[in-house]
Amino acid sequence: MRHIMPLMRQSVEPGAGVSISSLAYDYPPSCVVPEHAHGSDQLIYATRGVMEVTVKQSFWLIPPQFALWVPANTRHKIRMSGAVSMRTLYLRPGTADQMPNHCAVLHVTPLLRELIVEAVRLGRLRSRVALHTALKAVIVANLHTAITVPIRLAIPEDRRGAAVAAAAIADPVNNRSFKALCDHAGASTRTIERIFQRQVGTSFETWRRQARLMKAIELLVAGYSVKETAYRVGYRQTGAFVTMFRDTLGKTPKAWISGVANMR
Repeated sequence: MRHIMPLMRQSVEPGAGVSISSLAYDYPPSCVVPEHAHGSDQLIYATRGVMEVTVKQSFWLIPPQFALWVPANTRHKIRMSGAVSMRTLYLRPGTADQMPNHCAVLHVTPLLRELIVEAVRLGRLRSRVALHTALKAVIVANLHTAITVPIRLAIPEDRRGAAVAAAAIADPVNNRSFKALCDHAGASTRTIERIFQRQVGTSFETWRRQARLMKAIELLVAGYSVKETAYRVGYRQTGAFVTMFRDTLGKTPKAWISGVANMR
């Protein structure tokens, strides 16, 4: 059963004399925060669980090792695949002036994690409080130097391409051929390949590897072994999955999930 959470925009936006405000909320599995936007920049982060954040035709799976930077006035929706402990920061526009004007996934170091948790504990960082001003400066410096992570997944706007994408996402373990997916969507392989190249910027197979990587991240965070994860995202050989994961994120799945566990 899907739970729809009410929006809490009014209580979390930075008010007068506040540079950064925060939200701490524990969501149950399958919870959805409807599409909305904030007048402040937002760092969406969770100390536990995986969030699926959707912005127009793009979405991201965000586990505890990552956070999503969302510029002010960007409409977005959040779904919790399991239980999630969200610890989100809201920054007055211009506070982190070197951040991109588009959504970006950031690697959350142990230091940045603790800074977020402390800011959430304080609730609001006020401009006239010396300790709050210092904490804000350190948070902003860490955001400006954070490493971005390429785990965005774009969905074609064309309904036929979107149907192929949805089918591939819904059942990653089933290695249905590209032709079978296209036939089901009512289009030729040439048409769908053109749609992906034009609207996503990659071939379908490159896109499907990215979709499998995002699903793998969700499964690893949920506690599945590397072998079981590889199988559940459509890899018959664990070694091929490990190679794909390392080539994209710079670490083997085992090393990556160990790093996530050490941050909890």
